[in-house]
Amino acid sequence: MTATPPLPDRACDILSHVVEAFVETGEPVGSKTLSAKLGLQLSPATIRNVMADLERRGLLYAPHTSAGRLPTEEGLRFFVRGLLEMGQLSPDEAQSIGEHCSLNGKSYETVLSEATQTLSGLSQCAGLVLAPEAEERVQHLEFVHLANGRALVVLVLESGTVENRVIEVPEGIGSSTLQEASNYLSNRLVGRTLREARERVRLELETHQASLDVLATSLVEKGLAVWSGDTKSKSLIVRGQAQLLQNVTVGQDIERVRRLFEALETQSTFMRLLDATHTAEGVQIFIGAENQLFELSGCSLIVAPFRNMRSEVVGAIGVVGPSRVNYGKVIPMVDYTAKVMTRLLSPS
Repeated sequence: MTATPPLPDRACDILSHVVEAFVETGEPVGSKTLSAKLGLQLSPATIRNVMADLERRGLLYAPHTSAGRLPTEEGLRFFVRGLLEMGQLSPDEAQSIGEHCSLNGKSYETVLSEATQTLSGLSQCAGLVLAPEAEERVQHLEFVHLANGRALVVLVLESGTVENRVIEVPEGIGSSTLQEASNYLSNRLVGRTLREARERVRLELETHQASLDVLATSLVEKGLAVWSGDTKSKSLIVRGQAQLLQNVTVGQDIERVRRLFEALETQSTFMRLLDATHTAEGVQIFIGAENQLFELSGCSLIVAPFRNMRSEVVGAIGVVGPSRVNYGKVIPMVDYTAKVMTRLLSPS
């Protein structure tokens, strides 16, 4: 997409007023309304000329021949990325987000759900969060010998869940080797997540700190490898879809919301889009056809990544709503929520 050429200050002012009126009412704005209501020191004729130039640039359009102008999706992007003045969260909004992004005896999944619901309520949009599913800590692990060169790896989690995996082992491996590998892993796994334990064991093996023979080392590596992909699973939580039905009129708006509901149910599509935030810093804004997900629904996604104690991006939280969302209010809200989630996962 080619960049929009710079605009004169007068054109920027008028585009800003049109967008702000659109966000507030959703209705087209005419030159007389802008001149009278906003107190501009410009005649309606001058404003019409500027609006006509903005229309030629693809930033405004006229929905009807005798109507005023509305911003195009390109006009919204130009405004959001160059002209928007950010608002600030009120103390009550900040407090509400902070309270719901706090463990206080709640499970990780409950915090994610409450944070998403809170963001939805404050923004009047649908809230969503993509995050790794919580990893349980390990209570016990052991190897059990099976026939025909196989062994069973038994993993017991703190919740009482028992998971089993079968691995290939050398023929004739002794029970003492199985016990040695079991003891070694149990000492390093108990009370830790698989991710944490795997990092510690890998470091010990690479630096030859582990006092294991060759067979036991092989067993340890295989025992951890069978769960290597489990910690990468992610869950998508969406809350407040009903917010998208607020202030919509019959016809096209309702059809757009219906299409968005269909998109919200296509989790794989949403997760690919949210995963794109992992390579970015700060809040990301996707408006309308800028991405395939919203090409038909005419909606906007505002999302920001959050990190763990190792500064790794582990999830993203944000909102999806109509293109006339209050960007100046919602962008700081999403940014603040992502920062609170980062502090939650990175305790000092």
